Amino acid sequence: MTTSSGHIYERDLDKNAANYSALSPLSWVERAAAVYPNRTSVVHGDIQYTWEETFTRCRRLSSALSYYGIKTGDAVAVLATNIPAFYECLFGIPAAGAVINPINIRLDSDAIAFILDHGEARILITDTEFSHVVKEALTKCKNKPHVIDISDPEAMSHEKIGEIEYEDFLATGDPEAPWTLPTDEWQAMALCYTSGTTGNPKGVVYHHRGAYLNAIGCATAWNMTHHPTYLWTLPMFHCCGWTFPWTIAALAGTNICLRKIAAKNIYDAIEKHEVTHFCGAPIVLNFIVNADPKDTKPLPHLVEVMTAGAAPPAAVLKATEKAGFHITHTYGLTETYGPAVFNAPQDDWATLNEDEYAETLIRQGVRYPVLQDLDVMDPETMIPVPRDGETIGEIMFKGNVVMRGYLKNPSATEESLRGGYFHSGDLAVMHPDGYLQIKDRSKDIIISGGENISSIEVEELLYKHPSILEAAVVARPDDKWGETPCAFVTLRTTSVKTTEQDIINYCKEKIAKFKSPKTVIFTDLPKTSTGKIQKFKLRAQAEAMGSL
Repeated sequence: MTTSSGHIYERDLDKNAANYSALSPLSWVERAAAVYPNRTSVVHGDIQYTWEETFTRCRRLSSALSYYGIKTGDAVAVLATNIPAFYECLFGIPAAGAVINPINIRLDSDAIAFILDHGEARILITDTEFSHVVKEALTKCKNKPHVIDISDPEAMSHEKIGEIEYEDFLATGDPEAPWTLPTDEWQAMALCYTSGTTGNPKGVVYHHRGAYLNAIGCATAWNMTHHPTYLWTLPMFHCCGWTFPWTIAALAGTNICLRKIAAKNIYDAIEKHEVTHFCGAPIVLNFIVNADPKDTKPLPHLVEVMTAGAAPPAAVLKATEKAGFHITHTYGLTETYGPAVFNAPQDDWATLNEDEYAETLIRQGVRYPVLQDLDVMDPETMIPVPRDGETIGEIMFKGNVVMRGYLKNPSATEESLRGGYFHSGDLAVMHPDGYLQIKDRSKDIIISGGENISSIEVEELLYKHPSILEAAVVARPDDKWGETPCAFVTLRTTSVKTTEQDIINYCKEKIAKFKSPKTVIFTDLPKTSTGKIQKFKLRAQAEAMGSL
């Protein structure tokens, strides 16, 4: 029986301070320090901290920012490599109520200036290695932030352009300052910019709830246990390190910082620190398995690797697993806090041979436990496509790990979230078992003579060619067909004698002739700092070549 005050589960059972607190990943660094104070938290060269020390440094940073006048909603930008200071910023800045704005270290001065102005950063904490480009960017800013220098001992440049050095700034903070969590988990926590391949990048706003949940999602999808030793090959600026800074704190693991990403450095770190996990784009896997033998070492144990991308080639995945790494393939976007989809293994996959297993791994998979819904739909009707592995639709996300929206861009926010789903812009098929597989970005589908050609399908084939190290396929204008596939490839060695016609003939033997490249360009492929091939540059080059 109920009364006018509501049903029985609503009467006198209110939310209060004892039974409710806003979700925030900031709680985990405090817990790690309390439960495992003496466990190693961060290692960087000769520098090593415990969780108690890391938490103290985060408290100092938070209070120093507050003393400086930083308040809730202010942006603090960070431009640095994977070093302890950056890790501390991912906790200390939001603990001050501020929004951390990680900036890609490979951007030019114009892009950096745009981000600083658009995000209205009040402070920029910057690695001295990038002083030259930052100094140039500051001359282009309309509203210049205060600058704090990080003088990392491994930096190539130690030019100081700021008002104070990071360690001196920390010294102004209180090591016993209260660790304040937000009262509203919807509060903005981070501002991460998209790649901006067409025009200015968009500022993606994260909240505490989404960061908390996706950090848990990463741990569960990867089957991570307590105390992992995590190697930082993935840039911390990329989607806040795919939320792994907070995941590692939740599991009281050890962060191994790696300033320069190279095959030798990765193998050395695995051996020295007994690394258990690391993340990387498919290109990172490629240079690991194709490294000079003198730069490699036998792995001391099975190393878990999480990779994300449109489609790591099956040949690369197969070679990586053969080398002693176990791959978990994930997928996501800046707008979904990084990975939110993973290739969940099934028991019967153990019966597959190597080639069948590798082909299974290239599928993006199913949703994280923390993602409410994932589907492949017709973007106009919002009706799911048939589960036939052939019908192409757009990947749609729904749930707490979708961004709040784009900063100062209500029209783009409304468009991307219309119909109650986030529209990814990625085209995929849904297999009968419920696993999705990306076929292309909507802008990368090649339409030749009215037929749709998946550039990814052609790239998959090219990666299987014994002479090809890397490949990317884009559309080239064609007077007869409208457009045709144009392949840009990097050969394994310059001594390899492989011609354009050799590759065209190879493709024609294995896929429909209309899907085969009509043009092959031998070159080094342009990439972002996270290892993604910059197809927009290749599209521009193909466009400039004119019609066949």
